[in-house]
Amino acid sequence: MGAWGYKPLESDEGLDVVDFLEDYIHTLQSNQMELSEVINAMKQEGFFGESFDEVDFFFDISAMALAELYVTYLDTGKLYDAEDEFEKIHSINADEESLKFIVRYLTDIRDEVPDADGIREIVELWCESECWTEWKSNLEFLINRVEKEMIHSLK
Repeated sequence: MGAWGYKPLESDEGLDVVDFLEDYIHTLQSNQMELSEVINAMKQEGFFGESFDEVDFFFDISAMALAELYVTYLDTGKLYDAEDEFEKIHSINADEESLKFIVRYLTDIRDEVPDADGIREIVELWCESECWTEWKSNLEFLINRVEKEMIHSLK
């Protein structure tokens, strides 16, 4: 794991999600993005497993990075500041199923749902870090923020 901070976008794997989205956005014909289509494209490219039972560090960090990007968009109106391609996106449509998908990944991480070998790798790595408290707090923030949006979208 190449990480220089506790947030998902402060890691090599998180930036893999940014690179994927930059390429994905380049293919869009409009300035609108559907979260469900992003998730499906990420599944096809191996950012997520076939099911939630397939636990992997990369899948977990992908979910956290996608959540961070989405929350950044909700809070700032921008998807990601460092790349010009992201300025093309003026809206992100998120359906209930997509938000549930993200929340499920994040809560499985928070609740330390184990992988086949025992402890979930992402939890094992971070619990041994001096940033454990910050990392857990950020994870909880992402969960709460996406859940808030999910409740808002139901109204």
